[in-house]
Amino acid sequence: MSKRLTDQVATVFLWLAGGFILALLVWFLQYTVGQGWSQITWGFLTTPPKELDAGGGIGPELFNTFYILVLSLALSLPVGMGAGIYLAEYAKKSWLTDMIRLSTESLASVPSVVFGLFGSIIFVTTFKLGFTILGGAATLALLNLPVLVRVTEEAVKAVPFSYREAAYALGATKWQTLYRVVLPSALPGLITGINLVAGRALGESAILIFTAGLSVSQKMFDFDLLAPGETLAVHLWYIRAEGLVSDADAIANGSAAVLILVVLVFNLLVGIPSRILHKRFAGKAS
Repeated sequence: MSKRLTDQVATVFLWLAGGFILALLVWFLQYTVGQGWSQITWGFLTTPPKELDAGGGIGPELFNTFYILVLSLALSLPVGMGAGIYLAEYAKKSWLTDMIRLSTESLASVPSVVFGLFGSIIFVTTFKLGFTILGGAATLALLNLPVLVRVTEEAVKAVPFSYREAAYALGATKWQTLYRVVLPSALPGLITGINLVAGRALGESAILIFTAGLSVSQKMFDFDLLAPGETLAVHLWYIRAEGLVSDADAIANGSAAVLILVVLVFNLLVGIPSRILHKRFAGKAS
């Protein structure tokens, strides 16, 4: 088989594979959102759920989803990105740094339910917090850390060394080079990493079942860190598994549709600026 024919066959195969994945994604979105679209109303999005009566909403769960996401990112971003920058720019190659990298890669592959059990032992039992938003956010931050460390390190390492040399030649210090040259150039990759952990956190349920609980405040906006914090993903699991209301299927379909749309919109809002920044820095580099 000639090289040209091999290239054509490979191209056709890759296009077919990509088309299949795209069609599967479109079908999944159409089916999931279509099943629950009629359920999505202003009242459904803003009213609290009901345990026994039909007609409950998902207002507090929707708020908790974003509240716990913001808290977990606030706890994990400084530590995770700081560790990644240190490993990429300051740490010398040694058995200790190799062990740290191996540990973070190992932690990234640990099932979320294990983090949930760990968070339950530490925050719920040992610290006696009970099922709270604070415990859920802290445990979710632990889940985010390994991915943030590895993504940040790789994004910083991907910046060409010539950028650093040019900054040093102009008399910049190590910190000035990092702050004004390296990090802005690595920003698209850093945003992608944040997008990955945030998208995973939005759909996480196992961790929060063990730490934030299956109950929720009846207030739409309850900022109490020690209040129970059922999220949208946990509520979807609960309604499907143990829901007693007569319209459990409709609520579950509506919750699933809202969750899919939230994740999709969030990814678009973060992903589009990331691509724009990437093209801008690529253009400057060229």
